[in-house]
Amino acid sequence: METAEKRRFPGVGLRNIKTACSATLCALLYFLLLPDRNPAFACIGAIFGMGANMEHSKLHGGNRLFGTIIGGFLGMGLYRVFLIVYPEGGHHLLLVPLLFIGVVILIILAQIFWVGAVQPGGVVLCLLLFSIGPDNYISYSLNRMFDTGVGVVMSLLINYLLPRERLEGWIEWGRGRWDAISGRGES
Repeated sequence: METAEKRRFPGVGLRNIKTACSATLCALLYFLLLPDRNPAFACIGAIFGMGANMEHSKLHGGNRLFGTIIGGFLGMGLYRVFLIVYPEGGHHLLLVPLLFIGVVILIILAQIFWVGAVQPGGVVLCLLLFSIGPDNYISYSLNRMFDTGVGVVMSLLINYLLPRERLEGWIEWGRGRWDAISGRGES
């Protein structure tokens, strides 16, 4: 049985702080510069886009961004085919085989362009086919791509400007200053 001494309560680490900063800066950017837009998908893109380092951020952010782009364009195309048959939209059985075809094409496109794009692309594809509707499917797709891009770029920027090595140096400097001020540094 595990003792209380062996259990470690999760702490707030550097990635935690950078992820929170990235998402918060996205929300602030939207409230200040784009007040008529909802920052939710930019914030989600920022959270998904943050990695332990720049390489991980490129990988995770790329998964999200390329998945959203592939799923968005693919979903727009398939929904357009659906609207040719059912111009009023709605929920019809035709959406089921379109989803099957869409997932097959999505996986092929992800293998060509960005392997990690399947899951986020599938989310956008499913939302477009089953939740958005004929009046909003194009604007939804384009807005989702834009907002996701803003969030991913914010995380890449934060990770570029605040790499772990730089932050650790600042933390050590701050600890040294604190120890000098508090008298802990004197022996």
